[in-house]
Amino acid sequence: MTSQPAGEIRDVSDTAIWVAQYRAQETARSDALFRDPLAGLLVGERGPAIARSMGTMGRYTGWTVVLRTLIIDAYIRQAIKDGVDAVLNLGAGLDTRPYRLELPPSLLWVEADYAHLIDYKQAKLGEHTPRCRLQRVGVDLADATARRDFLAGVAPDARRMLVLTEGVVPYLTPAQVADLAADLRSRSCVSGWILEYFSARTYRYLKHRASSGLMRKAPFQFFPPDWDDFFQQCGWRRDRIEYFTDVGEKFHRDMPLPWWARALMRWSNEAARQQMRTSMGYMLLTPS
Repeated sequence: MTSQPAGEIRDVSDTAIWVAQYRAQETARSDALFRDPLAGLLVGERGPAIARSMGTMGRYTGWTVVLRTLIIDAYIRQAIKDGVDAVLNLGAGLDTRPYRLELPPSLLWVEADYAHLIDYKQAKLGEHTPRCRLQRVGVDLADATARRDFLAGVAPDARRMLVLTEGVVPYLTPAQVADLAADLRSRSCVSGWILEYFSARTYRYLKHRASSGLMRKAPFQFFPPDWDDFFQQCGWRRDRIEYFTDVGEKFHRDMPLPWWARALMRWSNEAARQQMRTSMGYMLLTPS
């Protein structure tokens, strides 16, 4: 059997290790914006190897992972205050929010992902106690039949459910995203859906990244003409959005641009700066 480099992304499930590595790195900082002490346990030796292999791209990815973690945490806290009694984390990867967030013990948190990731996570975290009721389910969410069967029976007693798809949608095709949106819309208890946002101006960079050697086995595929309009057509409307640039400025974590790019931004007009500011973030959608 031919050995593979330790830092190679072999499939989309490896991106869970990659992302968790940046949460582990943030936790180790003296000025950490959040603490995720279980991330290091989950990533093992492959996490640092994958991060090193990403080179310059890893700096930007690490920056977005830290900021999206803050954004999503805030969305979840507010949703619970507003009465959400269940969280459904689709494509949960190596997320540890049930362990690190202050959550009501009565809250139901359901994680769904590939069976091998669920098994790995259960083995690693079996001795740790979550702060809420936690269920894990192995399911291939790209399998439409399996996904619908799962969604039809998950959290049957939930009155208000929040859905999280962190870092999932970009890896799906537009048809798969539309099907997922319809499936979630069919559950009357789903009151909100957290997912990423990219402006059309960022697609050129994302497509280049998708075709690069580093990500060739886990490429981005979702490039709708207009992100908001796509979901509006699927029965969802934007309730809130937090842009990475704004959150970075708030917490003094500016985008890690090279000096020449920072200089270019300073000399850009207001319209160009606004486009840059609103290019990426995380949204909370509600059924329309």
